Amino acid sequence: MENFFKVKEINEVIALKSTFPLMGTEIVELFDSMGRVLAKDIYSDIDLPDFTRATMDGYAVCAASTFGATEGVPIYLKIKGSIAMGEAPSFAISLGEAAKISTGGMLPDGADSVIMIEHTDVLDDSTIEIYKSLAPGQNVIHFGEDFKKGDILLKRGRKIRPQEMGLLAAFGHTSVSVYKQPVIGIISTGDEIIKIEDKPCLGQLRDINTYTLLGQIKEIGAKALKFGIVKDNLDELLNIAKKTIEQCDMVLISGGSSVGMRDYTISALSMLSNSNILVHGVAISPGKPTILAKIENKAVWGLPGHVVSAMIVFKVVVKPFIDYISGLNSTEETKISAVLSRNIPSAQGRIDYIRVKLFKKDNMLLAEPVLGKSGLINTMVKADGLIEIPINVEGLKKESIVEVSLL
Repeated sequence: MENFFKVKEINEVIALKSTFPLMGTEIVELFDSMGRVLAKDIYSDIDLPDFTRATMDGYAVCAASTFGATEGVPIYLKIKGSIAMGEAPSFAISLGEAAKISTGGMLPDGADSVIMIEHTDVLDDSTIEIYKSLAPGQNVIHFGEDFKKGDILLKRGRKIRPQEMGLLAAFGHTSVSVYKQPVIGIISTGDEIIKIEDKPCLGQLRDINTYTLLGQIKEIGAKALKFGIVKDNLDELLNIAKKTIEQCDMVLISGGSSVGMRDYTISALSMLSNSNILVHGVAISPGKPTILAKIENKAVWGLPGHVVSAMIVFKVVVKPFIDYISGLNSTEETKISAVLSRNIPSAQGRIDYIRVKLFKKDNMLLAEPVLGKSGLINTMVKADGLIEIPINVEGLKKESIVEVSLL
């Protein structure tokens, strides 16, 4: 117990993520790659596009042929031909000529722009009039404008979104090398915790934490396994912890992380083979009695039992570790700025994470603190995000600009 509450700052804790190994890799079909993390750099083997193509329906022209054209003074062009989709044109055009083309069609030699069909009128089978001037390159995508051969398309560690899937498809990748998704085991502890399908008696609580943590795990692209509820029994917790560590890449144990009479998490983790207690106590609120152990080269966490504390610790401390072993290069969160609607006090020596609800008033985005104890799930349901009060700040004043990390 001598390591209890040798409190570490959050940056010290997160820095420990690099001491854990990354997941292995696997090949998945492109169709199934959404949300996965690239395990290799991918380079362009062609120019994209590999021909200059139209972005509008209309006529391929040399821009110089259109100079001076207006609605009052149209210019007349000779129709040289029509360009079929998916085929290379068999002719070139010169000044004063045009070729009918559809979106995506290949421009013929001599053409450098496309006049939209809305800015033309057909006079007869061989003549159109145009009443708009064009600049060279207007309404076309040039050869290699998207990517040049040899360019890096995507770097290792990037999460695949729909746009990355489209890019990979454009270069003919039917499968892709990705990091395996980590499997995170969840254990809930406490004599008072019961299954959610059971009706609680006085003094009992349904197992909320398994499901909030499961949702958070899946939300960030990892897999979750639940290992049920362990009563306040050291031997039982020890046995379940061993089983969970064997089957999973990381373990979350909610409850029992403090030093009460029935808080066995630190004892159980200390007794496991190849165990090293890295952290017991983090300078944050809520969530101070958080445990991090390294066992069999895997991260095993002891999280607070209160649902809000466990969720916040997961978001600000555990998630960076999951992102890291998942192979993600960048885990920066998107935050939005808002104006604080009231004063918030804070104690120095810790980072406070405050739940806030966002709303607009007088064209301003306001952040309204959602106050409540860390055992009240309704405060997380009401909240849209978290704001951080730094470790040596006594509080934030009303109308301060705050950065909101969205939930």
